[in-house]
Amino acid sequence: MSWPNVPSFASMGALLFGFCVLSFSPEFAVGITRHYTFNVKYHNVTRLCHTRSLVSVNGQFPGPPLVAREGDRVIVKVANHIANNVTIHWHGVRQLRSGWADGPAYVTQCPIQNGQTYTYNFTITGQRGTLLYHAHISWLRSSIYGPIIILPRRNESYPFEKPHKEIPIIFGEWFNVDPEAVISQALQTGGGPNVSDAYTINGLPGPLYNCSSNDTYKLKVKPGKTYLLRLINAALNDELFFSIANHTLIVVEADAVYVKPFETDTLLIAPGQTLNVLLKTKPNFPNANFLLAASPYFTGSGTFDNSTVAGILQYEHPSYHSAPKNLTLYKPTLPLFNATNFVANFTRKFRTLGNPKFPNANVPQTVDRKFFFTVGLGSNPCPQNTTCQGPNGTKFSSSVNNVSFVLPSIALLQAYFFGQSNGVYTTDFPTQPAVPFNYTGTPPNNTHVSNGTRALVLQFNTSVEVILQGTSILGGDSHPLHLHGFNFFVVGQGFGNYDPNKDPANFNLVDPVERNTAGVPTNGWLAFRFLADNPGVWFMHCHLDVHTSWGLRMAWIVLDGPEPNQKLPPPPSDLPKC
Repeated sequence: MSWPNVPSFASMGALLFGFCVLSFSPEFAVGITRHYTFNVKYHNVTRLCHTRSLVSVNGQFPGPPLVAREGDRVIVKVANHIANNVTIHWHGVRQLRSGWADGPAYVTQCPIQNGQTYTYNFTITGQRGTLLYHAHISWLRSSIYGPIIILPRRNESYPFEKPHKEIPIIFGEWFNVDPEAVISQALQTGGGPNVSDAYTINGLPGPLYNCSSNDTYKLKVKPGKTYLLRLINAALNDELFFSIANHTLIVVEADAVYVKPFETDTLLIAPGQTLNVLLKTKPNFPNANFLLAASPYFTGSGTFDNSTVAGILQYEHPSYHSAPKNLTLYKPTLPLFNATNFVANFTRKFRTLGNPKFPNANVPQTVDRKFFFTVGLGSNPCPQNTTCQGPNGTKFSSSVNNVSFVLPSIALLQAYFFGQSNGVYTTDFPTQPAVPFNYTGTPPNNTHVSNGTRALVLQFNTSVEVILQGTSILGGDSHPLHLHGFNFFVVGQGFGNYDPNKDPANFNLVDPVERNTAGVPTNGWLAFRFLADNPGVWFMHCHLDVHTSWGLRMAWIVLDGPEPNQKLPPPPSDLPKC
């Protein structure tokens, strides 16, 4: 089934309602195939009194929702009508044996060139909830993004109260200039890129910015109802705090995995993360409006977009068609931009649901291979006869275990699958830092990184433990790390340097949260485990795009297993060429 003209966000609720009604017809048996066409093209958008041509899907910003049920096969034909090369990544979709459809440019595919098409073909297996899709080349995801709504299988219900309505809330960033020019200039000069001009909710910056009061998202609700808000952070470079004035939210799902419900007035959501939250509205008309607002969490050095995006929560009046004018407007109090303790306390609240229908997932109790990765900033020397604007006249870089990853000129997965790795990549990625140091203490004098295309090979079904250790080099920063092709279990986190002798004793191996993107704490560490049961080449990178562009990225190669259903099939015939 396809929606050739999928509605905008304004009619998303109607789409989901219609979807639920349609789902009772016989054609909506488990495991149907859904067809979409995504035309990537230019269209003019005006925000903050600036009009620019941005790239989007089907002329919509944000892009149209992709709706499916657990178990469905999804086929998306992507046609590129712009000058830039493009790819689409289906962020958080497991892509079991469908790595050719994962989407990161030069990792699983060559990009789709101007005038070309590529059909992404994958099945949604064992997942339900909210994910997102976005471009995965350069900074095109600043405007090419949209929600993935995965409903439960037919006749299955949510493990929480059935909501009156489901509403996507997708955070983004707006640039008055072309983001491609921003990152191109930064990579050339070696300095930090210019920051965005606003944050957005469903594409709208809201009333707290100049020339923006008419571009305000309005969330209209009825008293005494429960709403499911599908929160998505599609911002390029910023983790965000979010709150609705005078309302409490109940977190029920993270990264399309149900969690033990917990209440919060304020939450943190990193780029690439999704949260499903329940909003219970007040029992009677409150005679007021309420701001829903988001602002950045930032602990690094340098500049950032320290502004606030806001929308308005409006209650329907039982007697009037429109709410009375001049109502009191309540505003939420968001944490300070560097509220690291709040972030740590909030992230520790997540536990997988663990009820009889959704039991605690199979956390590896023992591990076959352990890895210790430092993640952070660094520098590259300035080329001769040029002036650079990075630290002490160098160029900014970032790395994993001091390796700043260089994307190849052909896709890693193709090179691996056809045995043509020679000259494309090596398999000697370091499993621990070459030179240990006091990672979160006084940084070393030499901040230069190495550069290379080095991958890490895993046997099929290897149980893996990864310690991600943040560093203080060029200022400690939080790094939301995203692993393609897998969910992982966050078994531990802490501040300072990871202690292999003491910290494992406190690991949660019973009901750890299962995610695809998790933040390495500022000047701290994160421990996760996963089972390498998905053959292919899988990207892992910081989801702050500036850090990805600087090289904080790496690739895992998971070998085929012995059984036919444990092997990666050959590529589709329309796989793009470089």
